[in-house]
Amino acid sequence: MIIKTTSTSDCKEHDVTDENVYHQRRELIKKMGFLGAGSLLSSSAGASILDIFRDDKIPSSLFSQNKLDYKAINGFDEELTPEAKITGHNNFYEFGVEKQQPAELSQSFNVNPWTLKISGEVENSLTLGYDELYSSFDLEERIYRLRCVEAWSMVVPWIGFSLADLVKKAKPTSRAKYLAFETLYDPVQMPGQRSRRLGGGIDYPYIEGLRIDEAMNPLALMSVGLYGKTLPPQNGAPIRLIVPWKYGFKSIKSIVGIKFVERQPATTWNLLAANEYGFYANVNPTVDHPRWSQASERRITTGGIFAQNRIPTLPFNGYGEQVADLYSGMNLRKYY
Repeated sequence: MIIKTTSTSDCKEHDVTDENVYHQRRELIKKMGFLGAGSLLSSSAGASILDIFRDDKIPSSLFSQNKLDYKAINGFDEELTPEAKITGHNNFYEFGVEKQQPAELSQSFNVNPWTLKISGEVENSLTLGYDELYSSFDLEERIYRLRCVEAWSMVVPWIGFSLADLVKKAKPTSRAKYLAFETLYDPVQMPGQRSRRLGGGIDYPYIEGLRIDEAMNPLALMSVGLYGKTLPPQNGAPIRLIVPWKYGFKSIKSIVGIKFVERQPATTWNLLAANEYGFYANVNPTVDHPRWSQASERRITTGGIFAQNRIPTLPFNGYGEQVADLYSGMNLRKYY
């Protein structure tokens, strides 16, 4: 288990999953040979287990092990956002700016073959192909809150591996201070990249960045799946970043490059509107977006789009105990 201690920001699985299903999952995993604190899928798991993971016919409820403990907050139990909402309500401008367009316009997107290159100030440059995204690191299921800068939020059961494990494998040099991420540039497959109207006026490819200590935080995740299945294209297939204490636009999708660099890298939304989207993008209810308040959010649940599911926004999206020390002494209004 990456994080062994619990905190007020966490929620146990039985708070979001039916108790019978919770125990059925554990029994199945025991029969499959994964005991104790082993990973959901490890590099030694073998092709047969990987085939099960990729099989959409296997109920997502069967995939569970080794996730972060996740407790109720603010006096109520948090529910998982339904899979249909997670896969049907997306910001992925490479496939259009409307929430439904990524799901509609990405279904022919080809994720295999795929190449993820890790380069820059490292001793061990890496090139990972499609299958290696699933086999090179231990995979876990983690339930995280996802908070969009647009003031809506979800609770998502991701599957992936710790970004820190990738950083360690790359062996950064003493000059490496930041990680620069890059999304695939493929206008043939991504219609938003060939149309400024459809793609929101962004200069592609999409780029993002983290400080290296942020990347090493145990919460940072490289996700290859959700709800027990491989990622759909509209959610960033085949691999995306998840940094749950930051606004969602930091969690870059369909990554093809990670470069270790000495200076703070440029990021897409900061280049487009620096007064609205800072480099850090930490969830902060006391710092409003110039055009709306960030004090509360609309949690997307089973209700319709106009359901009144308004809840208070928590500093660092509720993960302050795990990450606040990364920003000790920083002015979080200036470094927003």
